[in-house]
Amino acid sequence: MKLNELRDNPGAAKKQKRVARGPGSGKGKTAGRGIKGQKSRSGVAIGGYEGGQMPLYRRLPKRGFNKPNAKKFAVVNLGQLQAFVDAGKLDAKKEITEDILVEAGVVRRKLDGVRVLAKGEVKAKLKLAVTGASKAAIEAVEKAGGALSVTAAAPAAEATE
Repeated sequence: MKLNELRDNPGAAKKQKRVARGPGSGKGKTAGRGIKGQKSRSGVAIGGYEGGQMPLYRRLPKRGFNKPNAKKFAVVNLGQLQAFVDAGKLDAKKEITEDILVEAGVVRRKLDGVRVLAKGEVKAKLKLAVTGASKAAIEAVEKAGGALSVTAAAPAAEATE
């Protein structure tokens, strides 16, 4: 095989329809855009415009509220912790803090703290110190013979009157 013999598979490359190239092309004159009007012109984007009708995004009611200062926690499941202990990346005998979890690669970054959830099983006796945990996670760790202490994040400075 030589470079000049390279060919695409038959039917792999479809020839593009050349519009506005005369009446014989089948897409001549107006190039399939019809006659006049906004959509026949170039440089027009009508996204969301419904021709004077009240647009959908204004007909639907606004719902909900996004708290601008909501806390974002890095989430860790008990199954993940057990997997990291089994792999030898976490030492179950020492106290496990948020910084140790970041170093071991369990979470990428702490954000506003680390929150432990009860998905998965934990068999090792873990001593955890994190910002938050679900009740089920605390029970599961204590059932396995470990301890899970929840340290509240430093509260924001409150304005005094």
